Amino acid sequence: MAEYAVLAKNNKDLLNEIFSILTDRVKADPYSDDGSYAAAIRQLPTGLRAMAATHHLDVSLTLDDLGWHFLNFGEPGLVQEAGDGLRELGLPDVAQWFEEAQQIVQPLLDSARKGEIKSPGDEYYDGLERSGNRPRMDQLSQLAQDKSTGCSEDASGSFIYDSWIKYCRMKPENVFDN
Repeated sequence: MAEYAVLAKNNKDLLNEIFSILTDRVKADPYSDDGSYAAAIRQLPTGLRAMAATHHLDVSLTLDDLGWHFLNFGEPGLVQEAGDGLRELGLPDVAQWFEEAQQIVQPLLDSARKGEIKSPGDEYYDGLERSGNRPRMDQLSQLAQDKSTGCSEDASGSFIYDSWIKYCRMKPENVFDN
């Protein structure tokens, strides 16, 4: 394995280094529906790409719930990248929950794209209730939130960021250009 000086850093500093690299290398808007963010991260090494794709999921889980994530970051290319990224980072269970949540929210997003509803955000909880999916979405969100139980504060208490650190230490060649 090649030498990666960055691996000598403690976990918190390593995570900060990853954030710095992502900030420097990814200039596209993750909120965009035009596919530019997914296209931009596809240029990154495999592991860094997975991290870029899952970063906003961590933010969504902190601020909202698993389904709401797709209202902000539902561009199909980014959704695919995030599911693939979760698997690459060793989180296949979360990838399954993520994909199930996306399938639940997709009809609401489709209705908004067709102009049948004004805003998916305005209709989100009512739509979940009408479809009978609110209890399952709550359960999926709770499963994801529970993954952070016991995670290191070095990783901001996040199972996603914790997986980034572990991945970097196991496969640095998939994260850092040397």
